[in-house]
Amino acid sequence: MQPMILPANQPANRFYRGGAQITAFRSESTQPCGEYDPEDWVASTTCCYGQDTLGLTKLDNGRILVDEIQSHAEQWLGPDHVEAFGSSTRILVKLLDAGQRLPVHAHPHRDWAKRHLGTAYGKAELWYVLEPGVMRVGLRESITQERLRALVDAQDVETLVALMHEVPLKRHQAVYIPPGVLHAIGEGMLIAEVQEPSDLSVFCEWRDYAIDGSKDGHLGLGFDVALTAVETSGRTNEDIAALITDPDTEGPLASHHTGEYFTVERHNVVGSASPESFAPGFAIIIVFEGDNLQMTTTAGGSAALALRKGNTIVVPYGAGSFQLKGSGSVIIARPPRP
Repeated sequence: MQPMILPANQPANRFYRGGAQITAFRSESTQPCGEYDPEDWVASTTCCYGQDTLGLTKLDNGRILVDEIQSHAEQWLGPDHVEAFGSSTRILVKLLDAGQRLPVHAHPHRDWAKRHLGTAYGKAELWYVLEPGVMRVGLRESITQERLRALVDAQDVETLVALMHEVPLKRHQAVYIPPGVLHAIGEGMLIAEVQEPSDLSVFCEWRDYAIDGSKDGHLGLGFDVALTAVETSGRTNEDIAALITDPDTEGPLASHHTGEYFTVERHNVVGSASPESFAPGFAIIIVFEGDNLQMTTTAGGSAALALRKGNTIVVPYGAGSFQLKGSGSVIIARPPRP
C-alpha cells in the first residue's frame, strides 16, 4: 500500500460562506467552488451531520475510503490500532475557509455525546492557522444556564459575542478548542482543523446564517438539553493563552491537551542530505509550504511521491515508515496512540 494524494472534498451548500481560499491554497483553479463550500474534508471517514454519504472521501479507484479501511483495517491502521480501537480512524481533518465569521457554537464532550446521543465521539479540535484573523473563544465571565438560554432564544448576538474573549491569531499558531467551549472563527481565516470524527455542534447563533438554529441547532434534543453541553464558566486571559501555541513551534502541537483524542505535528523539511523519517501508521498530511518535497516509504522502495503546497495526503500503515526530503513544511495528523 502506498500514500495517496487526495483531491478536494468540499461538501456543498454549508451554512456559511467560503471556499475560494481552499481553491487558491490547493492551486486548483479549474475546480468549481460554490459560495457555500467552505470546508475540505480530508481523508474523511465521517459524514456530515444527518447525511448518509456527504463528507466521505472517494478515492481515485472509485471506492469510498471508509469502505476500503473497513475491508482492510490492519493494512490501513495497523494491528495495534485495530486491537485498541477497531476500524475507526478516530480523526477527521479539514481545511476551513471562513468567508464570513462563523456563528458562536460549541461541540459536546464525548461523554456527553455518548450519554445523550449514543455516539462514540464528541468533538475536541485543534486549529492550525494558515491565514490569520481574529477568533472568539471562551467566556470572559461565568454566566448561568438561564442567561445563556435567554441570549440564544433572543438571538442577542451582540451581547453573546461581547461576553467572549477576542484573540488575534498569527500564521502558524495552533489553537486547541476543548469540548464545550464557545467559539467562532473570524472572517478571512484559513485553518487546518484536526478533530474527533464527528459533526456535532450546538449553535448559539444563527441569525445571519443559512441555518434554522431553532430547528437544527440543538442536535434534535431541544435547547434545554443541548445547552448543557456548553461551558458556562468564565476563563481568564491566562486560560485562553494556554490553549495557543507559539508560531515557531515544531514537532508535537498542544499534545498535553490533545493526546487522548489525536496527535498533530508540524515539521519543516530542509534539504535532502538527512531526510525527515516518520514511523509507520495511519497519517493525514497537509503540505502548507514548499513546492519541492518528496516522500518515500519502506514499502515503496526508491519510488518517490512528489509533493507541493496545497497537497493533502493519506498514508496507510501498510506503506511502512516514510521519509520526507526536499524543502517544505507539513502538518501530520494521526489517531491517538493505542
